[in-house]
Amino acid sequence: MHDNDHDTPKASFERATTFLRAGDAVLAERICRQALNTFPRDANLLCLLGASLVKQDKAREAEHTLSRATRLMSDFSRAHEGLAEALIMQGKLGEALASLERAAELEPGSASIRMKKAKVLTALGRDDDATQEFEASFKLTPHREELVRGLGLQRMGNLQEAEKIYRDVLLRDPENVDALRLLAGIAMRAKQWGDAEAMLERALELAPDFFQGWMDLGLARQEQDKTDAALEAFARVARLEPNRPNGFAASGTTSAMAGRHERAIEYFETAIEKDPHHAGALSGLGHVLKTVGRQEDAIARYRECVRHNPSHGESWWSLANLKTFRFEPEEVDTMLEQLEDPALSDEVRTNFEFALGKAFEDAEDYDRAFERYAKGNENRRQRENYDPVQTADVHDQFINTFTREFIESRRETGDPSPAPIFIVGLPRSGSTLIEQILASHPDVEGTHELPDLGRVARSIGIQREDKKSYPGVVPELGDDELAALGADYLERTRKHRPEGTPYFTDKLPNNFVHVGFMHLVLPNAKIVDARRHPLDSCLGSFKQLFARGQPFTYDQFEVAEFYLQYRRLMDHWNEVLPGKVLAVQYEDVVDDLETQVRRILEYCGLPWNDACLRFYESDRAVKTASSEQVRKPIYSSSRHLWRNYEQHLAPMIEVLEPLLKTLPADWQPESLRG
Repeated sequence: MHDNDHDTPKASFERATTFLRAGDAVLAERICRQALNTFPRDANLLCLLGASLVKQDKAREAEHTLSRATRLMSDFSRAHEGLAEALIMQGKLGEALASLERAAELEPGSASIRMKKAKVLTALGRDDDATQEFEASFKLTPHREELVRGLGLQRMGNLQEAEKIYRDVLLRDPENVDALRLLAGIAMRAKQWGDAEAMLERALELAPDFFQGWMDLGLARQEQDKTDAALEAFARVARLEPNRPNGFAASGTTSAMAGRHERAIEYFETAIEKDPHHAGALSGLGHVLKTVGRQEDAIARYRECVRHNPSHGESWWSLANLKTFRFEPEEVDTMLEQLEDPALSDEVRTNFEFALGKAFEDAEDYDRAFERYAKGNENRRQRENYDPVQTADVHDQFINTFTREFIESRRETGDPSPAPIFIVGLPRSGSTLIEQILASHPDVEGTHELPDLGRVARSIGIQREDKKSYPGVVPELGDDELAALGADYLERTRKHRPEGTPYFTDKLPNNFVHVGFMHLVLPNAKIVDARRHPLDSCLGSFKQLFARGQPFTYDQFEVAEFYLQYRRLMDHWNEVLPGKVLAVQYEDVVDDLETQVRRILEYCGLPWNDACLRFYESDRAVKTASSEQVRKPIYSSSRHLWRNYEQHLAPMIEVLEPLLKTLPADWQPESLRG
């Protein structure tokens, strides 16, 4: 019977390998076990069985099998390398390192063994030794000189030439994992997340134990809102390195972004168990606790983070960003000391400057506060890409596209659902307060700042041969297409809305540019425009360090010019869609809450409910910078805060002067009176 080729160890090995590469580890295991019944001392089959068990997370079984393989053939490097993988999964790092050292002795030219050694050494805290092994691994990589040259070009910012090198390598060596990884890195830097995902998936087919590849793949999927797929990638990281916090912390961040707050807390706490000093996990847990209203717990985690990591600027800014939090004098001294470190990155330095601005503001030392805010803004502006002329051009496109004639010619369009309530405006203008008032109504689900409307709008021109894009392409769309776009938005946002709630809020301030589009695709949606005194609105943005977006806020001239652009576009919407948008002035809400709440509910077609007056009692999650302020009753001290900084706001006042002169005299700066 053994003369049948299918019964030879080689044939069984090749069949099992085919199934394992295709992702069927169970069938690969079965083939190996059947063959080992006949050939129990075949080391190749034992190693392949061990690899199949590792793929199924059966680490102890794999260890037993691979230990047997090393005893049968002590000079077989693959057996020692496989045994190390099983030991790593169980956290037996010292034993794993010994196995890898033996494997490296037997096969000094193996890049994969060197890479695994580097990872184990990193986990053991032996960073210098790990660096040597990483470098050794890279030197053993095929096409090393070309990839090193490409990496050098990439670091100098010459991405186009680096990309060409990586693609040339892949033409000659399609399975070069390093070239795939580096090319994916360029795609991620360009925010081409889909391309990065495809390349990383290919790299991980070839090198399934590539730890950083799984981390990058999770990030690429996260950026595309593929939450469950991202979590799968980060879970693989956790399985590859179960004693390290990275996979768990990344899962916490992804879960938090998806609104799965309780699950995020569990992930972050697991990461902290692995490493009690892990800055990302401690600060991430602080963010989630803040979002769900556990302020004291959030403060404790942020303070724990900076105690262990005093240079972690993000946590210092996060404390300041709680708004109702006050720094102790010794904490201010610590931040000032940290700023003396010339090695601080620009991003971290910016975090400290904004945090100190808030600290000095709370101490009513407004001159020092503004000095810090100005430095932080100058630093951040250098790393932002913003063109005010382009903003004006884009707004011109909306005005020229959504004319009164065009809108009146398309009266019966869109999806008829009345569910969405859009809250638009500019940052720091009271939109979170309006959202909290509405979300306190039993018929309204408060979501958060949803990116879906913009994504639906930008999807319009993608498949068009004429390359026309949004907004100019909208007049060419048929009624059925407009209705389908509205339905697409509703489907995308469904995951944020529990069954049975008739209405939901979408509080992305910058959606103000899309009002005409909203009207055409969702004609029964409500739109509330949150407004505030121009100087309070602009100064509020100037004092805020945003995690991402809002690049116009880091320069006094630019934030004021953007405010005028916003008002110009809102004036256009009010002209072509009279009565469509409800403007709500923040100061009016502060002065007479009940009247404004009644006005908002009436506009939205909602029956009166007293809970909307007690919005601060809601326990809903709030993600924005105002999360703590909207959990307290309104206080009048929030009006006209700009007066504390008036002497520093000359550029802002100069740009806004035409608008400021139309305001009541007691709302105008001293320099414009008389």
